[in-house]
Amino acid sequence: MFVDSHCHLDYLERAGEDLEEIVARAGRAGVGMMVTICTKVSEFETILGIAERFPNVYCSVGIHPHEAEAEPAVSAERLIELARHPKVVGIGETGLDYFYEHSPRDAQKASFRAHIAAARETGLPLIVHTRDADEDTIAILREEYDAAPYPGLIHCFSSSGWLAEQSVAMGFSISVSGIVTFKKADALRESVLAVPLEYLLVETDAPYLAPVPKRGKQNEPAFVVHTAQHLADLRGLSAAEIAAATTANFLPVFNKIASPAQAP
Repeated sequence: MFVDSHCHLDYLERAGEDLEEIVARAGRAGVGMMVTICTKVSEFETILGIAERFPNVYCSVGIHPHEAEAEPAVSAERLIELARHPKVVGIGETGLDYFYEHSPRDAQKASFRAHIAAARETGLPLIVHTRDADEDTIAILREEYDAAPYPGLIHCFSSSGWLAEQSVAMGFSISVSGIVTFKKADALRESVLAVPLEYLLVETDAPYLAPVPKRGKQNEPAFVVHTAQHLADLRGLSAAEIAAATTANFLPVFNKIASPAQAP
């Protein structure tokens, strides 16, 4: 079984897609679980509603760094309260984005720290978005981790080997998206190859970043199998071995989800 650890099913639905068919196609491709990610707390009820519609879809609660200024300030306590729902399995996505800087850096950092506090209190994984902000991301993660540890992962990893190494040192997972299949992603492939297998997850970040051979199409959870196959080829493993490894890695990180063997 494959798991799409990060997708945006609400974006697909707003684009007019039939989510029942999207989820069914994922199942036919061997994708047994999905986590649909919250980027605005003001839209949390919509994301939660999608997760409640499907037994194998879960969700997160959080504010994307792009929205850190536009969204009403959300305290760690509010995130903790929303995360009590049984379908909420992660905190975020949150982090720092200095590429677009749609929100001021101070607002991004304050939001990031609130999410970290919520992840620490709930024990749910912090879902980290970082772009062109490696040093500040690691500085905040490490400062907060040294104060008191918390679980987490780097989503849609496209950064340096140094960031991956520093993240793994805190026990964070590295989630690999379709970017790793892109023709010009040699440096990224080298960084991913250096990550121990037991820290790797796979994701689509759908509807964005469709992997080869689906480049140019709207991404969807079924396509995570292509990223997994590329990862398998990169590491000299079979697709089945990567599926088994990344799913085995996913369940302890998203620890609120019962494993298929434990599910009623």
